[in-house]
Formats: sequence, C-alpha cells, structure tokens
Amino acid sequence: MKLLYASTARLPTVLAHGLQIVENCAAFAAAGAEVTLMLANRRPEPGLSAEIDPRDHYRVPHGFAIERVSCLEPRSRSARLQASAFRVMAATFGIGLLATARRAGGATVIYSRDALPLLVVSALIPSRRLVYEAHQLPISRRGRALHDACVRRAGLVVAVTDGIASEALAAGARAALVARDGYRAGDYAALPPPDAARRALGLPPEAFIVGYVGQLHTMGMAKGVEQLVDAVARLRDIPITLAVVGGPAAQVEALRERWRAHDLADDRLVAPGRVLPERVPLWLAALDVGTMPFPSTPHFAHCASPMKMFEYLAAGLPIVASDLPALAEVLVHGETALLTPPADVEALAFALRRLRDEQELRTSLAGAARRAALGFTWSARAESILDAMGRL
Repeated sequence: MKLLYASTARLPTVLAHGLQIVENCAAFAAAGAEVTLMLANRRPEPGLSAEIDPRDHYRVPHGFAIERVSCLEPRSRSARLQASAFRVMAATFGIGLLATARRAGGATVIYSRDALPLLVVSALIPSRRLVYEAHQLPISRRGRALHDACVRRAGLVVAVTDGIASEALAAGARAALVARDGYRAGDYAALPPPDAARRALGLPPEAFIVGYVGQLHTMGMAKGVEQLVDAVARLRDIPITLAVVGGPAAQVEALRERWRAHDLADDRLVAPGRVLPERVPLWLAALDVGTMPFPSTPHFAHCASPMKMFEYLAAGLPIVASDLPALAEVLVHGETALLTPPADVEALAFALRRLRDEQELRTSLAGAARRAALGFTWSARAESILDAMGRL
C-alpha cells in the first residue's frame, strides 16, 4: 500500500505530536506500507533547524521518504490573525498536496491529522483514499464545522479515544477505528534498575520520587501539575521528591514559585525542563510513581490519549491519574492505576500516600501496567490501521 502522510506540523518540534507523527510513519513503513511523509514547508520552530532530518531527530529508521510541500505562511503577531494565517497555510499546503496525490496514482492513500488540507484534497480524491486521524473535538463553531466536514468526507476516521470515535460516527463518518497512541517497544525492553537510573541522572537514591513527564500545558490549558504540587505539600511527613520533566521554562518557574510558597525544600523539586525523547525512558526508570493529574475539561475528559500514559505503563510505573472517561478507557482503578477525582487535591495526596506506604500495591500495579502495555506499541497500532485501510 502507498501512503502519503500529510502534516502541517513544523518538524522537528518540541511538542509531542511531532514524535507521534514520525513514530507512526516509521511503524507504517515497518509494517510494509510505502510511506512518504508530506510536510508543509514552514518556517522552523525557534531554536530548531529545518535542515534537521526528523527521522534522525526522533531516532527512527529511514524506511520512509520525506518531501516538503510549498505553502503560504503569512506572519502575524495578532492571535486572531494567527488563526487566519494558519488556515491560509493549511489550505495552500492542501493545494500542493493535491497535485502530489494526483500524480501518485489511484492506489495511494492520503492520511492526515489535519482537517483542512484533507478537505482540499477531497475535492478530487475519492473518500476511499482518505483517512483522517482525529485527536480532538474542536470547540469553536468554525473548527467543529471543519472537523465534521472532514469526518464525513474521509473513508476512515482513526480516533484516539472512544469518545472521539462516537462523535465521528454521530457526525456521519463512514467508518471509525479507535487506535490509541502508543510507545516504542524497544525503548522499554531493558530499562536500567531504579538505582542505576538515579545515579545516571544525579537523583537521590533513597528518595520516594513522584514524577510528571511532558508538556505542562496543552492548547492553553494547564494539565493539573499545580494540584500535584499542592498534594505533595499536604504530605509533609513523607519526604517526597517531585520530578517535573517537561516545559516550557516559564511554566516550570511558576511551579517552582508555587513549591516555595508551600515552604517545601528546593532540592526536593527536580525540574530538568524538556529532555530529548531518548532520555524519557531513563527518567521513567528512576521514578516510583507516574502521574497524570488532568483537570476535567471536555478535551481531557473525552480526547486525551497522552503518550506518557503508555510510556508509564511500559516502564511498569504505578500510576496516579484523574478519573476521566478517556483515561479510564485504558486504565483500570486498582488494577493498572489509582484514579482520583479531577482537581481533588486531598484524594491525590491520599493516593500518593497509599503508594508510598503499600509496597504490595506498588508491585501489583507495576506488573499489571507492563502487561497492559503490550497492546499499545506503535507497531501494533500501525498494523490495526493498515488492516482497516485495506478494507476501504
């Protein structure tokens, strides 16, 4: 099968979607598809070069090709005009993509996380050759109309949660497949023991380390790490070290100020900022607990399929997470995680205390996590999607 994976993302990027896109292209190629990653030829992110090969940046095999497609990218400092500028870029990328898709031949599938370019392509490409990977349910009227139109035009919607799949079918999707995000199996096949990981990272060997890994905000929304700081502050009798591995720097500094306002020791907050993807498994190996204290918003409740969740599982970490429908599709309370009411700081603190005090519970959750992770590799995801695409 020939597959054009079309993306407006600026790659490489410090954001998680860049890793997800490249990992999926590599997994599709490893499963036998002839893959070309079609990237909008945009200005690079600050501090990153467009000359960096995304395959090298994310350490994946060169089993797929990469092409840059010309597009218009207007500059604007106004938030309102930035949204319009992005639409201009996405639409003109779609026009360039359409020319490539028509040259590629009738057996080529166009696959994208971006609704507008896929809609442009759908003007001349039949639905059976269009696959839309849906990661969110837009809340603006314009965004939702665009999303729903793309859902109806695509031959297949690949949704990362049950909630998104249900909404797609209700909006008129021809077919929907739930394929959650995942992790790279090889990175977690032989993790170092916790003491070795801590030595490598300069972490205290005897500490009880609670961790959060990833961006601190998404789409302008906080991810609940502030409440995690508050929960640790309620456990003054337990010498918890909190490791926050992510950024951006301004939000890390705001967390540090919150930590100090609770009069907690500076050396018990470890915040290295963003780390390279290949360093994440080492950090996870050093933790005692992985957390996802997401707030209850429509996005987190119904659309969240964070890669950190599958990496926590693969690392065999006991997990404390918000009890939200999208997370509960994967995590089972008392079996693979402890789920707590969103924004309930007391419940979050109680769950952390249980894991600190109950070694048997930590061991049970860790074993169940590793077993659950087996079904969420990038390769398993790619095979299920390719199988569904083959039936279009």
